[in-house]
Amino acid sequence: MANHKSSVKRIRQDKKKTIHNKYYAKTMRNAVRKLRAMTNKDEAAALYPKVQKMLDKLAKTNIIHKNKAANLKSGLMKHINGL
Repeated sequence: MANHKSSVKRIRQDKKKTIHNKYYAKTMRNAVRKLRAMTNKDEAAALYPKVQKMLDKLAKTNIIHKNKAANLKSGLMKHINGL
């Protein structure tokens, strides 16, 4: 157990941030999964900007790495163009 008040507080903060980050990462994974499952090009193209915005926001706040966001966006664009 932590011996200092500041370390106890840090543990509390980390738990809260972890839950917050997991929620947004899971939401992003579900959105990417949904887009990859689409077979209609028009629907996929309409959903892509929302997913792209989500990826950019998560990369900006360091929930995911900026290169991971770029790789996901690139792969999703290839999927849409291949439809």
